[in-house]
Amino acid sequence: MARHPRLALPGYPHHVIQRGNNRQPIVLDEADRKMLYSLWLEESQRHKVAVNAYVLLDNHFHMLLTPPSDEAMSLMMQSVGRSYVRYFNNRHSRSGTLWEGRYKSSVIDSEAYLLTCMAYIDLNPVRAGVAESAEDFNWSSYKHLIGQKIDKLVTPHAHYWGLGNTPFSREAAYAEFVAGGLSASIEKDLTESVLKSRVVGRPEFLKSLQKTTQRPILPKKAGRPFKKPL
Repeated sequence: MARHPRLALPGYPHHVIQRGNNRQPIVLDEADRKMLYSLWLEESQRHKVAVNAYVLLDNHFHMLLTPPSDEAMSLMMQSVGRSYVRYFNNRHSRSGTLWEGRYKSSVIDSEAYLLTCMAYIDLNPVRAGVAESAEDFNWSSYKHLIGQKIDKLVTPHAHYWGLGNTPFSREAAYAEFVAGGLSASIEKDLTESVLKSRVVGRPEFLKSLQKTTQRPILPKKAGRPFKKPL
């Protein structure tokens, strides 16, 4: 069966996840992390894809990407994937696939869910049990967004800039937002949406997107389809 093309819309943020095959590690040490990070930086700049947030764990990563064109995000991810697998296999004397299939992505309604998705990404190490707080983890966008370091990879989204009129006020507001945590239902919805490539947004947002693409976006009605009687 032919695979459906991913829904990729220029100018909209996309929540992206890619896992290691069979949940196996995709990074084994700091050298691997630095290599993958450098490829993200190089290819995001090459294809002009804004990285609004990211987190890199041992066996998977999340990113929030805003592409300038339909194909930019796919080109970036494909190039990073190929280059990193060659590096990883050569360095660790292995062969075969590294990724669990293609990366998965979902379009995000920035008006309603942008900051929530950013917090979801930055809190991933806490949910995974590898850090007590987002601030304790080094391989994510969080420290840049709260002003603790400069991260060349991160391009804050316009809705992040809307958190305050000064860098300090924006950083403090985002730190407070993340400290408030996310409900279990929101976490589940964001997880399932990216794994199933569903759009995350308000009903009016889904309706407006449906007008721009032939791909089904609106949720299907429950039950069997209606058939006219013979």
